[in-house]
Amino acid sequence: MKISTLILTILVCFSTIVDAQGTQNRANELMKQAQSSLEQKEYTKARYLFIQAYGAFAAQENYPKAVECGIQGAALYHRENYYKEAFDLCRGMEQLVWAGEQKEQKQFYPLRFQITKERLQMYIGLKNAAQAKAQLDKLAETAGQAKNDSLSENLLYTQANYYYTFGQNAQGDACFRKLINQYKAQKNYEKVNECYKNLIAIGRKSNNASLVARTYENFIVWTDSVKALTAQDELNVLKRKYDESQQIIQEKDDTLSGKQYMIVGLCTLVVILIAGLIFVAIVLLRFIAGNRKLKKSVQIANEHNELKTKFIQNISAQMEPTLDTLAASAAELSGKAPQQAQQMQGQVAALKKFSNDIQELSTLENSLTEPYEMKEINVNTFCEATMDKVKELVQPEVSTVVNAAKLQIKTNPEQLERILIHLLKNAAEYTESGKIFLDFKKRGAHTHQFIISDTGTGIPAEKQENLFKPFTEIKDLTEGDGLGLPICALIATKMNGSLTLDTSYTKGSRFVLELHT
Repeated sequence: MKISTLILTILVCFSTIVDAQGTQNRANELMKQAQSSLEQKEYTKARYLFIQAYGAFAAQENYPKAVECGIQGAALYHRENYYKEAFDLCRGMEQLVWAGEQKEQKQFYPLRFQITKERLQMYIGLKNAAQAKAQLDKLAETAGQAKNDSLSENLLYTQANYYYTFGQNAQGDACFRKLINQYKAQKNYEKVNECYKNLIAIGRKSNNASLVARTYENFIVWTDSVKALTAQDELNVLKRKYDESQQIIQEKDDTLSGKQYMIVGLCTLVVILIAGLIFVAIVLLRFIAGNRKLKKSVQIANEHNELKTKFIQNISAQMEPTLDTLAASAAELSGKAPQQAQQMQGQVAALKKFSNDIQELSTLENSLTEPYEMKEINVNTFCEATMDKVKELVQPEVSTVVNAAKLQIKTNPEQLERILIHLLKNAAEYTESGKIFLDFKKRGAHTHQFIISDTGTGIPAEKQENLFKPFTEIKDLTEGDGLGLPICALIATKMNGSLTLDTSYTKGSRFVLELHT
């Protein structure tokens, strides 16, 4: 049961669609036949077909097509003076339009305008000026409500037709002038021509010979003026194109000028760069020449140092037998003249030490780039043992302090001990009371310091500057040759480090040995 109901519903819907499509096709065919009959001047047949098409389109609720066919039918009615039938048809179209507005909830101003205009034409045909004026006012109201340019233009045509028909030529001319001025402002010259032609047609239809003649004269004047206007417009177009071309040329000139300035700037920059390269080349050549001279000087200095070292070693070797002989002579005199023998032995020992120090100083200067062999030591144990080796030289009122962590570092223990012992001996010699410190401090992953401090007499300020320079002071060799600290500084350099005096320390003396591993 349900399936049969569904099939019946589908068949009804399909039949309705087919019927609607057939009705639409029939309405279009009737309208086409009516237009064909009208062209063949078969007015009665055309009227009948238009009215049939009107009814078909009204049934489809195709309001624009229905009104179009209805207007044609009404026009053919009053053409044959069937005004009652024409008015009845207009009332039927108004009711149809009103029903469509209610259904779609919007106003069909263009359709109302067409119906009212057709009714106005009928009253003009009946020479009923009062009713025609009422319809004209209704047209103006509808066009104002629609706010449609097309309807406003149509209204001006209709008003002009009304005024000319009832002999109000001034008002008719005013309507046409307004319409023509609108088209002139828009430069729509085709529409202006059309206005003049329509006005001539209105004059002919109303048998207004003066209107036709006047309009012809105005049209001829307009035709001449439109040529001038067209020429002016063309001239304006050409002038605008010329101005645009001039502007483009000016822009290109500005661009070219900018590029010229850029090229000049680049050329200037290139010249500056070339001058700079020439200057750099000259400086580089001078540097190369100076570097060659420097290399030559270094080579000569190295050769001289080697010769100096050999010379000093040769002199020392020659002095050694003499010093040995003097030492033996001093030993022989010890029994006869003890005081003289002791003095001679001291001088001989000083000369031997000076000879050894000179040889070592020269050797160190020539071998600074040759590193010492590295070994791993325990810092705390090493520092304690080094301090023990100089304790017997420390005066009774002086105490010794070692501050060193139990760390393992790589260094050359023999050379490190030699520097530290020399510094500790100096501290012991010049410290009568207080303390002597040997501290170790780690300053980084690969940097550490050995610091020797004392509370002794300190080093005078005038001697601090040349403390690590050899041969800066003339003194009795028996009091020391002054080469100990310069030798220690050279050893520190060869160990990839440095030996400095802490001038900010004021309680005695403080030396800092910094080594990099």
